[in-house]
Amino acid sequence: MLTALILADSRFPGGGHVHSGGLEEAAARGLVHDEPSLRAFLHGRLLGAGLLAAGFAAAAARGEDLAVLDAELDARTPSPAQRAASRAQGRGMLRAARRAWPSARLDALPRDPHQPLVIGVLVDDAFEAALTCAYLAVSGPASAAVRLLGLDPFGVNAIVASLAVEDVASRACEELPALGSPALDLLAEAHVRREGVRLFGS
Repeated sequence: MLTALILADSRFPGGGHVHSGGLEEAAARGLVHDEPSLRAFLHGRLLGAGLLAAGFAAAAARGEDLAVLDAELDARTPSPAQRAASRAQGRGMLRAARRAWPSARLDALPRDPHQPLVIGVLVDDAFEAALTCAYLAVSGPASAAVRLLGLDPFGVNAIVASLAVEDVASRACEELPALGSPALDLLAEAHVRREGVRLFGS
């Protein structure tokens, strides 16, 4: 459990702080502008991208074939920008993890792994790995909302605390999900094409 807590901590140097999970683009388009719209965004993200990531983290924690999981997660992530963001975060997390928890299992990961697979390898309990991924799917965008929109951090954290993160983690342990998040895919593709200053990579 300690490993899961460290990975979920925003201070862990895995590179997650430079990704907003689509929140920056949603805010730029006026789709997220206050606490109610943030709640709706995070709820949708948790049930879509969060469930998907959590399912693959759980599968990796159970010891399923990492190369197969990597290919299957690619197939379930149609947006090139979303795939790139997942792999960028995977690289960052893997780099930090190799210093903290060197192991042969980390060396068995694909060369450029998706973040959920790294989490699953590090957190060898399926539920804890799924819970970590589900939480990260909403905590990063929530933190970005405070920075981008100036929302009250107490209110934003209350929203995160109210989300059914544990329920999603439990569901993710049952089978590999195959659902998509087309709105997040479209936001990700628009974000990488946006000209001008961007605070986040995704």
